Amino acid sequence: MTIQQLKYVIAISEAGSMNKASEVLYVAQPSLSGALQELEKELGITVFNRSGRGVTLTADGVEFVQYARQVVQQYDRLLEKYGNGGTRKKKFGISCQHYSFAVKSFVEMVKQFDTGEYEFAIRETKTREVIDDVAAGKSEIGILYLSDFNRKAIEKFLRSNSLEFHRLIECRAFVYLWRGHPLAGNRSIRFEELADYPCLSFEQGTAGSFYFAEEILSTAEYPRTIKANDRATMLNLMIGLNGYTLCSGIICEELNGSDYVAVPFDAPEDAVGSRMEIGYIVKQNTIRSRMAELYLRELRAYLGINGEKQND
Repeated sequence: MTIQQLKYVIAISEAGSMNKASEVLYVAQPSLSGALQELEKELGITVFNRSGRGVTLTADGVEFVQYARQVVQQYDRLLEKYGNGGTRKKKFGISCQHYSFAVKSFVEMVKQFDTGEYEFAIRETKTREVIDDVAAGKSEIGILYLSDFNRKAIEKFLRSNSLEFHRLIECRAFVYLWRGHPLAGNRSIRFEELADYPCLSFEQGTAGSFYFAEEILSTAEYPRTIKANDRATMLNLMIGLNGYTLCSGIICEELNGSDYVAVPFDAPEDAVGSRMEIGYIVKQNTIRSRMAELYLRELRAYLGINGEKQND
């Protein structure tokens, strides 16, 4: 088994066909097919199901590609740290819940690199997909939060995927709404005051559960609820319907605009999970890339950790 063979398998899985993969890799299809057959023979498994419409991963193949990504990523990071470099584009990606500060930190990190030499990706997505992306090697870092409510469930899921959580900052709950909202001028907002307004939350898909909710206090009984699947839509609903969401209070006006405010939430004393511990997840026992280290530095700076840049 060689690194080249692993890269072939990853490219084929992403392309969905041998023809497309050969074009991406600039390798003749017979050579690509031969390398794959040799690998499958050595492993004693079938990695791909072949059909006239392309190739799909077998059950063994799904697991193998996940490990192959990890090996290739670690190999690339070793070359980055100890090798002489090369002309191939370096890749770096993060997956996160819908946090504008995570995007802002990503922007500041990318500014330090030549995008002609690097391939960057940021994925604002569902909680489960944040975890899956890091576990599968699509993203090097994932950003999410833990609370007293979801901690045991999320940490168990992380351990089963060989992931580890690193704390960045702890926040109390805030009500996020637009400046024209009737409650926007309050010094704090109680749960009862929100009864006439729709609670907005991010859709978590068919695999969603209360433990994967991005919003704290997700098990509370809200009289009115509306789900959205992207940050822009949620902001529009805040203005159009006087909607609100519960969040960390860490907002980026540069990205979200100045039409929104975060008001402290006066949570009931017996409310479970009313504080958020925001952090990042990574694969266990891995070498971090230079991009990852710089991204985490920008993230800590934005969050005001170690006396650096303060929260908006």
